[in-house]
Amino acid sequence: MGRYQHTEDLSPQGLAQFDAIIDVRSPAEYAEDHLPGAINLPVLDDGERAEIGTIYKQVSPFEARRLGAAMVSRNIARHLETALAGYPRDFRPLIYCWRGGMRSRSMALVLQDVGWQSTVVKGGYRHWRQQVTAALSDDDRELFRIIIIDGQTGSAKTQVLQAMAEKGAQVLDLEDLAKHRGSIFGDLPDLPQPSQKRFESLLWENLRDMDPDIPVFVEAESSRLGNRTIPVRLWNSMKAAPRIAIAAPAEERARHLLATYPDIAENRDRLMAAIDGLAAFHPKTDIAQWRAWAEAGDFDPLAVALIEAHYDPAYDRARERHGQPLMATLETDRLDADAIDALADRVMAAGR
Repeated sequence: MGRYQHTEDLSPQGLAQFDAIIDVRSPAEYAEDHLPGAINLPVLDDGERAEIGTIYKQVSPFEARRLGAAMVSRNIARHLETALAGYPRDFRPLIYCWRGGMRSRSMALVLQDVGWQSTVVKGGYRHWRQQVTAALSDDDRELFRIIIIDGQTGSAKTQVLQAMAEKGAQVLDLEDLAKHRGSIFGDLPDLPQPSQKRFESLLWENLRDMDPDIPVFVEAESSRLGNRTIPVRLWNSMKAAPRIAIAAPAEERARHLLATYPDIAENRDRLMAAIDGLAAFHPKTDIAQWRAWAEAGDFDPLAVALIEAHYDPAYDRARERHGQPLMATLETDRLDADAIDALADRVMAAGR
């Protein structure tokens, strides 16, 4: 067989040419971030990679290569007998490691000798990462025609955005990608946030497939969602974007929050910790009253108080700083399923 091929084309069309995208890095590297649709078939696992690195530094590069080659060979053999066992003669894999070096080359040579037309990403994962960074941080131009869905806390912005997506609108759901609800109560139970690199890759995967001539609807957020930061180009575009505001009574917003996010009330320790996190911003009497309501399970007045005393003023201050133009204010007395569906239609109509 001849040598494997190289490619730098990581566009959706370029990746679609291959039957599988194989990330041969360690599981920890893969978990931090990876190319769209890639599967992880490591030629060195996390422990082996650390061991070879130590031998390289403390013993010799030759000894590290010798032992590493043995480990890589065993791991590739296992993948051939398991994950790769069912692929046909015309299988076309795309393979990459950190920078297109020894790990991807080792896998590509073996698969090429099997009879599969193998291709290696030139520059490896670093090439993908450079593209993501260039698109989301290094370019100063505004990113697409963004319209912000605004509204005070509890006004069902996330649910409206999801309903709009089902109706065919272009939406970017930042909270879903970041696995965070965007507030001090925002952590999702038993669901960790992706790494910053993974968050940015997911953003770019979503954005680069969108039609630049059609508006992209994005929920109003701060620059951080939990421990994840919105990349600078997207954030600047969001700050400059016009907004469509949803207005609903505080009591209805509180009801919606309690119905939509029951986990907040169910985890008493987490709720108390969140209230304590607000102590620097509110009088001690307010914090004491909020804690008392939480301890008693009296969540309706607690939710209304948090909305009116903390979240609404915080949102108002943020709006004053950004000065975004207002396209429309859509008022509603209800935030049930029918009202959310109607709001989705109204937002889409206002954004045309």
